[in-house]
Amino acid sequence: MINQVRSELARYLRTETVGGALLLVAAAVALLWANSPWADSYVTMTETVLPLEPLHLELTLADWAKDGLLAVFFFVAGLELKRELVVGELADRKRAALPIIAAIGGVVTPALIAAIVGFGVEGMDRGWAIPVATDIAFALAVLAMTGSRIPAGARVFLLSLAVVDDLLAIILIAVLFTTTLALLWLLAAAACFAVWALAQHRRIASPVVYVPLALVAWYALHEAGIHPTLAGVALGLLTRVRTDPDEEEAPATRWEHRFQPISAGLCVPLFALFASGVPLNSKVFGELFTDRLSLAIILGLLLGKTIGIFGISWMAIRFGIAKKPANLEYRDMFALSVLGAIGFTVSLLVAELALSDVGDGSAVDLAKAAVLVTSMAASLAGSALLLRRGRVHQARRAARALEPEE
Repeated sequence: MINQVRSELARYLRTETVGGALLLVAAAVALLWANSPWADSYVTMTETVLPLEPLHLELTLADWAKDGLLAVFFFVAGLELKRELVVGELADRKRAALPIIAAIGGVVTPALIAAIVGFGVEGMDRGWAIPVATDIAFALAVLAMTGSRIPAGARVFLLSLAVVDDLLAIILIAVLFTTTLALLWLLAAAACFAVWALAQHRRIASPVVYVPLALVAWYALHEAGIHPTLAGVALGLLTRVRTDPDEEEAPATRWEHRFQPISAGLCVPLFALFASGVPLNSKVFGELFTDRLSLAIILGLLLGKTIGIFGISWMAIRFGIAKKPANLEYRDMFALSVLGAIGFTVSLLVAELALSDVGDGSAVDLAKAAVLVTSMAASLAGSALLLRRGRVHQARRAARALEPEE
């Protein structure tokens, strides 16, 4: 079981590393496109309506990316969270304590900072949630590229932290962005979840059962007034992760193998392409470091995440509530906390949800610009710290190798 969990973790890291690189490319393409002479074509693309008239769905391509493609991303996150809770790092209370506590600190502190800095600003009644989430793919990609020489416990800590962080962000999305509920559609979604769980219990494997259930659950939540990406999380958490004696792989492992490359290689980069096209004109740059909305997001991410993750972790270890990961020093954990300030995918999603009806849309562009700039700053700062810590660990390993054997 331990070897299986380790191999799954290694595969997850490899896939997310590639996905993070593609995400960066997609974001760069969107930024260049939106600020080029062909910017009108970018706006036309994002605002093109792709309707499903029989279902009364009239969503733009950007909405389909936000509501549809990210449902796959959240399904994979749900599968990963379920596996971590049952057979992974979070299954052991002692090992789970630190990433859980760190994730809570990394959600509460940015929210408080953003709420205080942006108090009274239009849209900040829900916009304080923008800086609460760490982007798994982006952060792991940076860690893989610049932190290869620090102990392996760093990867486990960051992954576990990001998984719990995403769960808390998902709960916030469900609470903050559900305004009105259509009870019958909500009951329909609940029925889909119940049938999914029953099918898992009965060991039904046919996609003929699960694909329609997933589609109906997504549509039911959409019609119920709840953000439909939450269907992906719920279905992931209801999927079985323990392997039966006659199975090679549990359903969660098998489906993660199938859907994670689609999520990391297609869904998230396409979402980034539709969400990252922010016009970086003089108005945006002029307000980026003066407007309280953008400052709330920048300070919430960069300071809130770093202080929240590292500060709470330090206190938990100091007072014996949790144990420090093997071979990791506090300076290593500080570098990882800076990576926690990379809030790309979910932060952009929350910015869309929280600010889309504020003013003429400039608030959304400003918030997205703040998220992009801060995520880039966090990735550069985290990379520099990781490279320095990597040299320290490499020098220590070299020194130990030269010591004479007793």
